[in-house]
Amino acid sequence: MIALFAAADLKVTREEVCNWLKADDDKDYKSCQDVQLATFLNGLINDKRGKREGEQPKPEEKLTNNIILKKLQIALNLKADEVLDLLKLVNFRLSKHELSAFFRKPDHKHYRVCKDQVLRNFLQAVQQNLRGESTEEAK
Repeated sequence: MIALFAAADLKVTREEVCNWLKADDDKDYKSCQDVQLATFLNGLINDKRGKREGEQPKPEEKLTNNIILKKLQIALNLKADEVLDLLKLVNFRLSKHELSAFFRKPDHKHYRVCKDQVLRNFLQAVQQNLRGESTEEAK
């Protein structure tokens, strides 16, 4: 994780990362701010897809589920059909039109807010796909 932050030009310590990952009732727990998570996701994109030429993207001050989903889709180099196939792994159905609505600009008439449930199911599907575990084992 430290290397992924570094890929987006942010130096973090092992202690910071460990504190972000602790349970929220732990006395050493620290909340990961939006700008830090955005930087991590930018680093993931740089690590998986290669750093783009020129100026690097600025991390967002305020993240939404839509932005997180888009950054993960870019980092994992997933096409819409692949995202939908992943969601089927966790028995979550979404149409191609519903998915594309998440990636539109907020002022577009067909824009749709990505709810926590959609992002949670996507993350579980990616985890299941990468680890190869069944849904029952994940619980």
